[in-house]
Amino acid sequence: MHFTPESFRAWPTKRVTLLGMSGVGKTHISSMLRGHDWFHFSGDYRIGTRYLDEPILDLIKQQAMQVPFLRDLLRNDWIDIKNNIKIHDLGPVLTFVGKLGGPEWGGLSLDEFSRRQAAYREAEIAAMRDVPAFIRKGQEIYGYPHFVNDVGGSLCELDEPGVVELLAEHTLILYIQTTTREEEDTLIKRAQSDPKPLYFRPAFLAEQLPVYLKEKGIEFVAQIEPNDFARWVFPRLFHSRLPRYEAIAQPHGYTVTSQEVAQVRDEQDFTSLLETAIARKGSGVRGQDSGGTHAAGRA
Repeated sequence: MHFTPESFRAWPTKRVTLLGMSGVGKTHISSMLRGHDWFHFSGDYRIGTRYLDEPILDLIKQQAMQVPFLRDLLRNDWIDIKNNIKIHDLGPVLTFVGKLGGPEWGGLSLDEFSRRQAAYREAEIAAMRDVPAFIRKGQEIYGYPHFVNDVGGSLCELDEPGVVELLAEHTLILYIQTTTREEEDTLIKRAQSDPKPLYFRPAFLAEQLPVYLKEKGIEFVAQIEPNDFARWVFPRLFHSRLPRYEAIAQPHGYTVTSQEVAQVRDEQDFTSLLETAIARKGSGVRGQDSGGTHAAGRA
């Protein structure tokens, strides 16, 4: 979708996809907008409650079956296990994705890790294809006039024909860009201080894994300490994603900086920032050159 500031201001049902690395403020903005009659569609929440719900439960049950007391309860249907995923706590999804490395540290073999990565990718693609339906649900069922799509940082890694185009057809894509080395360092250090499971494009992992093994002087994935690999690979993943975000934003959307987003306090600030981004793109000036309570995603 392409606008002038005036046409965006007059758009009665605003629909925005927030694009960018984890930590730039996507979920913060989405949560704020949820209090201003915006339907909050969380991609990872949809993934966890719809497309990976059964695989996550299977993983939990597989672990529980190793405990004799729980095994008997499960086999006799005397207990039930369910996910308790929340917008701000996607722990079960992260647990399913897991980390590459030796089993003694809770890591996954390369085959199992790759299998879960592929499952996550398919789930994210399916969740993004649900966006048009949830725009309709937000309006027709829940009565929310506006819609914000809070996507995962891995959207730029999917390489699935038609997904970005679908989002661009139904929403305004807003890329939240880090613009200073200090901001980049802050995001990287935050991720390294508490390593989380990550999605990697298969080609990226195939390129980086041998480099890590050689640098660390080890031969096998089973020798990898999962958190060490996550800390090592994150800066490389971060920098590999930046041009991929740009490649989405340049033809399909608009760009603001994380510094600008940090100044947003309410809906009016946000829509004003969008108008600024639209005007800036129309003038050819790039962003870095210029100074309801329903949480969605579950049918």
